[in-house]
Amino acid sequence: MAVQGKAAAFRLPPLPTVGEIIKLFNLKAQKQLSQNFLLNLRLTDKIVRQAGNLKNAYVCEVGPGPGGITRSILNADVEQLLLVEKDTRFLPGLQMLSEAAPGKVRIVHGDILTYKLENAFPKHLIKNWEDEPPDVHIIGNLPFNVSTPLIIRWLANVSKKDGPFIYGRTQMTLTFQKEVAERLTANAGGKQRSRLSIMSQHLCTVENCFVIPGQAFVPQPEVDVAVVHFTPLVEPKIQQPFELVEKVVQSVFQFRRKHCFRGLEILFPESGCLKRTEHLMMTANVDPTLRPFQLTMSQFRNLCNTYRKMCDEDPSLFVYNYREELRQKKAKRNSLKSDHKPEETDEENQL
Repeated sequence: MAVQGKAAAFRLPPLPTVGEIIKLFNLKAQKQLSQNFLLNLRLTDKIVRQAGNLKNAYVCEVGPGPGGITRSILNADVEQLLLVEKDTRFLPGLQMLSEAAPGKVRIVHGDILTYKLENAFPKHLIKNWEDEPPDVHIIGNLPFNVSTPLIIRWLANVSKKDGPFIYGRTQMTLTFQKEVAERLTANAGGKQRSRLSIMSQHLCTVENCFVIPGQAFVPQPEVDVAVVHFTPLVEPKIQQPFELVEKVVQSVFQFRRKHCFRGLEILFPESGCLKRTEHLMMTANVDPTLRPFQLTMSQFRNLCNTYRKMCDEDPSLFVYNYREELRQKKAKRNSLKSDHKPEETDEENQL
């Protein structure tokens, strides 16, 4: 007998299995959309458990597809579940889940890359950034082709405390290719240390939770998949604008196998480049012969802080783009070649 005054935990009623839903609606994974279905509910339950206690929480699931993770989220007794799905083929199956959980599910046909998550949930959920994370979570089995641009966008949102992070330090539990997950969590000196390592770890606590073998998915991808959990930090490890940090980090890793001096050179116009790069590294106290993956977070912080001071002294530095300088030099060379091309005679034109 249920305890009086205590609501029973929500459980979905009996429903067709995810596999049966796929057959019922003739759903096939589209390779061009990097779609892979996860049918094993033990694994989807395990993914959802990494998000923590979801009872009465507000959750956004990214790309629910046929609804495997969706079922596990609903069985965690959430208050509200927002499903953002781009592919219309999945909407009838998701509607079936919505009807099985009255008042709990909201389905949006849209692209998560453009959907405004800052308007997704009630404003009473907003917490101060310094407080514990809000009862708002993002969960998703991300398609491989959007996972990296999407996490970079959300990290920019973390830095600015906007988008899904207007509610506070919203937590994310997401899947990535195993190799990408290793980059996200790699420490200094590790072979997988990359731009993603710095951009994610300076803003969040990043945990590589567990690996799902490729054969658990339908169709089977060529790689294994890892589940990664993000909790935004109260204070970023590099307290500079996101765009500035990204520019410095991208430049350093532009020449991954060379000394870090080589990548930092492209932050500056060719004229005076060597002198400015030496000043940057000397002031930041960074050994120019270190490889990019050997640099620690504190060294990246020093580089960003020093570069910021140099940009404050010369605002044209921040907007400088070495690729644009290369393009202009190439255009100039082509123009000179064209100017010096000998004119064709009438006889040559006839030939």
